[in-house]
Amino acid sequence: MALCNNAKLSHVPQDLSDYLEELQLNYNHIQTLQDDSILRYPSLKTLSLACNSVEKIESNTFQDSKLLESLNLANNNLHFGFQETSYALKQLPCLRALDLSENKLDDKMATTLLQNLTSLEYLNLSGNLLQRLDETSFQDLHLLKELNLQRNIIFEIDAAFGSNHKLQRLNLAFNYLPCLTDFDMSQLLVLNASHNFIEWFISRQDINETFQLETLDLSNNKLLFFPFLPSQSHLRNLYLSHNTISFYEHLADNAKFPNLTTTIEFYNMKNYTNNVTAQLWNDSLHGDISSLEILDLRVNQVKYFPQGFIRKMPMLARLRMCTNCLATLNLTSEQFSVTLYELDLSNNRLKQIAADEGSLTALSNLTYVNLSLNKLERLPSELFSLLSSLRSVDLSYNNIDICVSEEAENSTDMIAPCVDWKEVASLEKLYLKGCNLKIIPPSAFAGLSLTHLELSDNPGLIVKQSIQDLSRSLQHLGLGNTQIRDFDFSPFHSLKSLSISSNSLNHLPNSLLNLDLKVLDLRDNRLSTIPPGHANTLALKLHHVFLTGNPFNCCQTEWFRTFEATKTVNMVAKSDLECEDILQVRHRVEHFQSFLCLQQNGESIYWYILLFLSISLTFVSISIIVLLTFKSKMLHKSIKNKCLKPTSY
Repeated sequence: MALCNNAKLSHVPQDLSDYLEELQLNYNHIQTLQDDSILRYPSLKTLSLACNSVEKIESNTFQDSKLLESLNLANNNLHFGFQETSYALKQLPCLRALDLSENKLDDKMATTLLQNLTSLEYLNLSGNLLQRLDETSFQDLHLLKELNLQRNIIFEIDAAFGSNHKLQRLNLAFNYLPCLTDFDMSQLLVLNASHNFIEWFISRQDINETFQLETLDLSNNKLLFFPFLPSQSHLRNLYLSHNTISFYEHLADNAKFPNLTTTIEFYNMKNYTNNVTAQLWNDSLHGDISSLEILDLRVNQVKYFPQGFIRKMPMLARLRMCTNCLATLNLTSEQFSVTLYELDLSNNRLKQIAADEGSLTALSNLTYVNLSLNKLERLPSELFSLLSSLRSVDLSYNNIDICVSEEAENSTDMIAPCVDWKEVASLEKLYLKGCNLKIIPPSAFAGLSLTHLELSDNPGLIVKQSIQDLSRSLQHLGLGNTQIRDFDFSPFHSLKSLSISSNSLNHLPNSLLNLDLKVLDLRDNRLSTIPPGHANTLALKLHHVFLTGNPFNCCQTEWFRTFEATKTVNMVAKSDLECEDILQVRHRVEHFQSFLCLQQNGESIYWYILLFLSISLTFVSISIIVLLTFKSKMLHKSIKNKCLKPTSY
């Protein structure tokens, strides 16, 4: 191997080993590969010329490179000499991997360059100017397995992959495709069509063979409907986030909507042939989702799940539904699979969740539950206590209280206005941010070994005794905006991350100095300084510290220099740190001129200016008073001396 990257070369070096198998010439200034450029290296298997200025490869450059398997020509200017370069590429009978990305190639140029490359298995054409693909685009690439076409301007695909029967991975992301209809690539394993303008994804329903597709990414498009998937497939991962998907099963109710049609027709916009008629709320359109393990529907407009939809996914492990329009969830009727591992329903409109003991017990593998940013006020009384594998729960920004243990034990209600975690020994992370909590019962966390507890944004929360049971296990504690004052953190020896932001603190709690903290959030308090001794102690331990939003004294910023000198401490948003001088003028701490302050005792020179002005004003005042006091006597004497002289007569 020879590494000649960033060497300012304008040609291929000729003094390397004759038996060289790999040559890297990235980030140089080579413009042309001449016929004799690599003639000395017949054993070459890998050649990389990425990020040069290559405009063409002369036609006989590879005449003796019969062993070359991988050629990287990314980020060059092959659009200038693509015709001659195509002749050179045809002399590579063993070429398996070719990177032509970022070369300003249009459709015709790419087709010309790829002619007769029958051995090619991996092709990268990303970042070019391709617009329309047809049956001639890749017709000679019969062995192609992986094709990257992302970041072009493709808006139409017309039978472009009909000759690529071995193609398994296809990347069409970041293009301009309006739809993908008549999808029939049964051999494909991975299809990434994210970040397009796709409104419809429709598979061929008349194909009897099983599609091998395992991963389908249609995120960041304009899908209106759940994709019409193959009727037989091995689909495991389906990514549909950031679309406008809804379900329309309710429109099939003739009693409520007697005048609505239940079918829709899709036309081939080219010649209006091969029309497809679909019944939008027909369950069969969801296709075969029996193998699905990940369903990502984040940021859509889903209001409900169609009847039986969840039951069609017996292998589902992760359901991501944050930022949708769900108003209710019935765990009993939906019958989630025992394989469910992650359930994210955050930022919806949930007002209630229904569940019975059987449905909760069935979710024995559920580990992560996120119900934050909903409108929950009541929950099933045993919602969490029956989930035996639960490790992380997020109930932030709901109006849910914590049950007193006696209330939880004596309650017979199926729905309760509070939550309880009794006997959930597996629980590690609990987020109760912004839940309007006022007091946490003393035994709320008894029997738990939480590592993360987030209680921020609960103003006036009383927590002093309630979290003592977690002193050995707790690693992250969030108490921001809780109005805490002199809280004793010394028992929490395992604490690594602490947030006490937005609490109007005017000094740093001394109990923090004995902890081995790595992250400390002190934003939006009333700190005027951090004592040098405290700063020195913290600088030896902290990795990240948040300090913005405090009215620091510009003449007491030794802590800033201490943290800045300690290369292991990251002052997050350091450039936004501000301080005030004696005249209450704000400055950026890192730009404040230290000569304006005396170094001893941190006193500002402005104090001396004010002291001088005060003394001067006092002296002037005394002088005026003395002048006014003796004014009459002085005036009388002056008149007498000048005007009352004796006359000559």
